[in-house]
Amino acid sequence: MDHLVVVAQGVQMTLLVTVYSFVIGAVGGVPLAMARRSRFGVVRFLARAVIEVLRGVPPLVWLFILYFGVSIGAIKFDSFTAAVVGFGLISSAYMAEIYRGGLSAISDGQWEASDALGMSRSATLASVIGPQVIRVSIPAAATFGIGLLKDSSVASVIGVQDIVFFAYQDASQTAQGIVPFLYAAGLYIAMTIPCAWVTRRLDSTLRKRVAR
Repeated sequence: MDHLVVVAQGVQMTLLVTVYSFVIGAVGGVPLAMARRSRFGVVRFLARAVIEVLRGVPPLVWLFILYFGVSIGAIKFDSFTAAVVGFGLISSAYMAEIYRGGLSAISDGQWEASDALGMSRSATLASVIGPQVIRVSIPAAATFGIGLLKDSSVASVIGVQDIVFFAYQDASQTAQGIVPFLYAAGLYIAMTIPCAWVTRRLDSTLRKRVAR
């Protein structure tokens, strides 16, 4: 149990990196998604290029770039900030595609009906289209969040004191090399299984409501 106590010290940091990164992605994905559906071809191209770059570069490389490579004037990222910014940028790209899928699922007739009622584009998006997109996107976003929770373990490479960081330290200091990582695996399972169950229930509920 001593191994579990040591490894569990990283649970809070793992959750902080995951939650902060997801929030950045949830907010940052909105303008990217809207740019992907812009009427201007140049804007669509640039948005798609940004998304492809953010998704195409491995997370570990982004963390190295932000932690070791970014040093502009007073800007200097510590390990936690680099992890949150890095995963936040990646999350923005993935959330943008999730939002874009949600927007594509909404019938064009709803836009036309809103135009016929004299609603502005922003009002239509905020009051009519937006809530439906959120409802459709929640299951996919929750699934991505679970993946982000597991992928956050990469942050230990740059010194973020998460679950894997403490597991590696414990394994280095004891003869029970594999045991700390088994406990780490158990902690990740303990966190992801409830999230997966809630996601499936939420997906089932929302499908029924959307079908109506």
